[in-house]
Amino acid sequence: MSDKVRLFTLGGLDEDGKNCTIVEVNDEIYVVGCGVKYPDRTMPGIDYVIPDFTYLRENKHRVKAYLLPHGHDDEMGALAYLYEDVPAPIYGSNVTIEMFKNFTRHVGTANVKYHFNVVKPSSVFYIGARKISFFQTSHNIAQSSGIAINTSLGNVVLTSDYVIENNAAPAYLTDLNMIAKIAEDKTLVLCPESVFAGKSGYTAPHYKITPLIEKEVKNAQGRIFIGMFGLNFYNIHGIINLMVSSHKRIIPYDEETADILQSMRQAGQLILPNENYAPADDINRYRGVDIVVLMFGYGTRLYRKIALLAAGQSDGNRPVSLEESDTFIMACPANDNTEIEATDALDELYRSGCHVVPISKKSFLNMHASEEDLKMMISLLHPKYYVPLKGYFKDLLNNAEVSLKSGGALTHQSVFLLENGTAVTFTEKGAFVEPNAVVHGDIMIDGIGVGDVGSAVLEERQKLSQGVAIMAVTVDKKTRKILAGPDIQFRGLVLPNESESLMRDVTKVFNECLFEDLGREDMDIEAIKNDLYEHCFRLIRRQTGKEPMVLPLIVEK
Repeated sequence: MSDKVRLFTLGGLDEDGKNCTIVEVNDEIYVVGCGVKYPDRTMPGIDYVIPDFTYLRENKHRVKAYLLPHGHDDEMGALAYLYEDVPAPIYGSNVTIEMFKNFTRHVGTANVKYHFNVVKPSSVFYIGARKISFFQTSHNIAQSSGIAINTSLGNVVLTSDYVIENNAAPAYLTDLNMIAKIAEDKTLVLCPESVFAGKSGYTAPHYKITPLIEKEVKNAQGRIFIGMFGLNFYNIHGIINLMVSSHKRIIPYDEETADILQSMRQAGQLILPNENYAPADDINRYRGVDIVVLMFGYGTRLYRKIALLAAGQSDGNRPVSLEESDTFIMACPANDNTEIEATDALDELYRSGCHVVPISKKSFLNMHASEEDLKMMISLLHPKYYVPLKGYFKDLLNNAEVSLKSGGALTHQSVFLLENGTAVTFTEKGAFVEPNAVVHGDIMIDGIGVGDVGSAVLEERQKLSQGVAIMAVTVDKKTRKILAGPDIQFRGLVLPNESESLMRDVTKVFNECLFEDLGREDMDIEAIKNDLYEHCFRLIRRQTGKEPMVLPLIVEK
């Protein structure tokens, strides 16, 4: 009897991050990737967003394995919050497992008993009777892998992030030989990433940072600062080699940067001679021209760190400020979700007076598959079906169009554009789609709380970010007469020179509304507070354009 294969995602489609693809073969569940998403400005106070794992919790007895393609947070971070509820063996390369351990220490779940299985980036192993193949791919973190799950209908192949690269260090090479071996069996469905599907040509070599900064390093008159995302191992490795060859002493800006360098060392992906390294405390011990300060971070936190340094507000434990002779290389181009934060950080850098070298996303690409990279994978594997993964809808659509013009056998009937929670099932009779087949959604992580924050809390936080208006009054409980007040105060709402007129108008509206409501016996105190809120909120929004937190307080005596 032939296998029945069902494929769907709990995250990663029409969004940036939260990648989690589920492959079901009969009664077996394989979870490929289990990542977090970083919050945007509409989610104040949120640390991470993870998928809704209701389906996996309800079917945890069927989960056979977690297969981790590489060590980026968007591919493995959410597992730290799920694993205790749904335990199963975890498979990944040495670098991937080390980075996952580092993430669990960061979020406080390192004490959970994980079942790790370290496999080579290109390897074949079995989970029960099921054959699983990892094939090494080129991505900006070492030992990245694509994954093939064997079924009687053919292989289910998920590439994760990759580019075609034949001229790199061994830990970053695309293993075309392994892909060719996998292609000896039929490929039922190919599931490639979509982030750069709309870019023509190959991504290589536009993801290499060293050619873009060599001249600046050579001509620098003082210290060099470099801001970069902490999991871009490929270019961190290249930068360190460049600095060693330039006889520079490398200094981590903070503990987070030092931890990332240590993680690379533990994973065997970094050789940094002692004579080329110094701790952060030694930043003022050496001539400026002899040192380079590395500043690594994740998401918007890196931009905030850069902005604080540029504004002279860095941590007091690190008395570092930018000088006119310094060069700051901002090698962390923004994505669609972080452009505001990146622009703010860049603006602060220019205000500091140092020499700023912004690396744009046009000249410095992330390591994602462009059109020709995708076509190469299609030509190697000859898939029967094609399901684009990872990216916004425009990216998924671009990927689908690439597959249709790749020159293979793929048609409109064999290429599927899915949404999170929509499943496609493959049998020997064909393929069919099940819309909204699986519960999906966002779970927000706030500190140590998982799913504690709902839309109401986020709405309140957004209002707080625009200011607070507090209105207090004391009322006689029996006579419903005003005993004291009102006392109205604004915090973070308007500038002092603008507050007088707004205060006058708000006080007038507050008093008129309160006198009228107190005279109505059918209105209790809660109803009066709600009415005061509505009248005062509308006035403030009309005059300031803001939607602050408005708090009417009525004290009864």
